[in-house]
Parts: sequence; C-alpha cells; structure tokens
Amino acid sequence: MARSCAGRPAPVRRSPSSSKDHDMTTRAMAEFVAQLRFEALPEAVRRQACRLVLDAVGCAVSAWTEDAGKARIAGAVAAMYPASAGAEGAGVIGVAGQPAQPAFAALANGILVNAADNDDTHKRALLHAGSVVVPVALAMAQAGGLDGRRCLAALVAGYEVAVRVGMAVMPTHYRFWHSTATNGTFGAAAAAAHALGLDADGVQRALGLAGTQAAGLNTFFESGDMTKSLHPGKAALNGILSAQLAGLGMTSPPNMLEHPKGYLNAFSLEPDAAALTRGLGTEWEILQNGFKSFPSILASHSPIQATLALVRRHAIDPARIARITNETYNTVLSHFSSKEVGSVMAARISVPYCIAVAAVDGALTQAQFDPARINDPLVRRVLARTEVIADAALNARYPAEFPARVTITLEDGPSFTETVLLPKGDPGQPLSDAELEAKFRDNCAASLTPERTAQLQAAIQGLPEAGSLRALTGLLTFSGG
Repeated sequence: MARSCAGRPAPVRRSPSSSKDHDMTTRAMAEFVAQLRFEALPEAVRRQACRLVLDAVGCAVSAWTEDAGKARIAGAVAAMYPASAGAEGAGVIGVAGQPAQPAFAALANGILVNAADNDDTHKRALLHAGSVVVPVALAMAQAGGLDGRRCLAALVAGYEVAVRVGMAVMPTHYRFWHSTATNGTFGAAAAAAHALGLDADGVQRALGLAGTQAAGLNTFFESGDMTKSLHPGKAALNGILSAQLAGLGMTSPPNMLEHPKGYLNAFSLEPDAAALTRGLGTEWEILQNGFKSFPSILASHSPIQATLALVRRHAIDPARIARITNETYNTVLSHFSSKEVGSVMAARISVPYCIAVAAVDGALTQAQFDPARINDPLVRRVLARTEVIADAALNARYPAEFPARVTITLEDGPSFTETVLLPKGDPGQPLSDAELEAKFRDNCAASLTPERTAQLQAAIQGLPEAGSLRALTGLLTFSGG
C-alpha cells in the first residue's frame, strides 16, 4: 500500500466538501485579525512575541557571517528596490543607508532570518513562521510609523493565521509543498493587513489574494539550494502585496480557504477546515512555537542530542564507529535523509550529516557547517556509515513528539543506544529566557560589539513601550557587508 510522508497509508482524495460546511471560516479569521488588539493579549503572548522578534533578528544578523552568499543577495535586494523619494521605507537588517520598499525589505529580511536554518518552528504546522511574519511586522511598522504595540499585534495576528492554515493542510501538504512558503503567505497577509488597519472585509480580501499567490516546492531537500531561504522572503513579499492590493479595493474569493476549489482542498489530501478556527482567540498557537538549539533542520535535533549524549557518556572514538542508526518517524526518512551534502544548506538539512559530524566532533554549532568540516575525511566516512530507519512505534508519536533512537556500534562489537523524544527548545523542553538571550548574543557576536548587541536586545524587549521603531531600526542597519 502506498504511504504518505507521515507514514500513514496514503489517503484516497476525498470529494471536496461544500463551502457551506465552513462558509464562515475565512471570514472568521479575517474578523479575528481586524479586531485583535495588543492590550487584550495575555501577558504570556506578549512576552512570546518579543522573544520571537529577538530570535528572528539574531538569526538574521548571523546570516552575514554564516551564509555570506544569501546575505549578499539580501543586501542587493535593498539596493534594487529603494523606497520612493518622500515615502517611508523599511530597513534591511545589516544594510546601512537607503531604506527599501517595505515588501522588498521583508523579502530580504525573510531570506536573512532563514539563511542559517536556525529560526523558530511550530511543529504541528511544520512552519518557520518567524522568517515570514517578523520581517513583515517590522517592515510595515517602520514604513507606517507604528508603535511597538501595533508591530507586535500584527506579528501575533500573522502567527495565529499562518500556523492554523498549516495545521489545516498538514501532513499531506508536505509531500510537495514547503509549508513556510505556502502557509506562511497567509500569515504575512494577516500581519500586513493588521498593520495597515484594514477592516474585516479588507483582511478577507487580503487572505483571498494570499491564497492565489501561495507557492514554494520542497525540491531543495535534495540539492540544498537557496530556494529554501527564498521561500519565507517571497511569502513575506506576497503577503504585503496582498494586503496593499486589498487596501486599494482589489477583490478576491471571499472563501479562499474553504471553497471546494480553494486552498485547503487544492493543497491537502486530508484538509481539516476546523483547525483554522479551533480555539482562535482563546488558545494561542504562538505559545507552541519552539526555538532551535542547533542551527540545522529541526528533524535533526533529537538525534543530535542523542548522539552527543552517547559520545560524551562513553568517550566514543569516532575512528572506531562501524555504524550509526537513527530510528525515527517516517518524514525524516522521506525528506531529510540525503547524504549528498555538497553545500552548507544541504548539510544543515541532512539528518545523517548532522549525526555524523556530531559523533566526530562531540558538538553541533555553526562551526560544524564550515565547508572544511563538511568535507573532512573522517566526517565523510562516518556519514557513509550513518542510516535513517523509519520505526512504526516512533512514527506514531509524531508530531506530538519528534522522537529519535540513535544506536552507535563500534568496530569491535559494542553498541550504545540513546532515545530522545523532544529536543531542547521544543515547548515541552523550552529554552529559558536566559538560554534564548544567550543564543541571540552568539548569533550577533561576529557582527556586533557586545555593547551594540545589548542595546539591540533591550530595544527588542522594550517594544511594548516603544513609541516608534526608529531606535530599533537604527540598531539593525549596521554594515553587515
């Protein structure tokens, strides 16, 4: 029997349900976005919004040293699309001088946030919302002269919409589509529409325009090319464009999400329209976002932790490794198990590589993605001996958990096993404020002085009291290149 990417029997496509079944779904989301106010948000949601900005900005700053190619392209985008004379623009992180048009600033910043694959993840939506929504909220707030609270409210609106759309189309959506690109477009449109102050009719039009522009294929999982980081930037741009056109009165399908020929039915074999509004406004999905503790694909984090535990506990000599197996959930095998690591990004999204280099070096930091480490003969030898195995029992625990059982077998016979169910940084094993701030400082260390890093951190954490984003913008426009 054919099987889906999540390991379940491949479903027979159901006949699309009538839009009457959920004919208020898109409208309900639009009303939520239009009515959302910072003052009404729970304190935990407010704090999480600031944490998400801190993490995303740190990831973007690190791109200037960790992925110079993408950073150069992001900088060129700012030069190609400057703000019009007399118009308020938005800054590209790490680029000093002329601000860019807001949509293109968001494009550039989305590329930067995702460049080193260290950005946040919502595991049930399998979506890096921070690389899409944070650039939109910052760009729209800068261009619109909004205060910090309006910026954060727009961010929350974007997160809640993006991840709910993601949960409504997963897991079969992930067979072909990169959910950060596709589902992220709706979050970007929601954030931009909120920042523009659109009413519910306007937000509804923006969501319809977003749905017809959503795109982004998973082909990069084999090649490790730059389209992975283009996707969040392009989703951010398309979301802003959708909101701007909606503000001008452009029409779109009012039921884009739930229509029989709409987004859910087109992009999923098992759409769950109820996920779009379940708990909307009372259960905050933004609190279910995790923060990465390793700069690599999230699927690698549990096996990395297991591998590090083994090599440290047993003082394993990597030269003696005969075989490493990673028993895990099926999506790791179908999407993240390539050993063709011809680029830095290919290494970041290869679970076998991440395990192998962690076993050899006893660490997994940005240093393990230096081309010299990727091509090290011992790392390559251990990589060739590392296998991903789909395990039915572990697959049943996904996506509530991201399980991995790693076994390292040595050439003279002994083997050692470690199981990790939730990686550090998951909401079930969260990064503390101190740990997240340490990650931010590490990300900024190569580009900013400790004093400027501290100022940037304070500006982000002070957004709820900020009358504008002017101070933050000034700190972000350092000479990254």
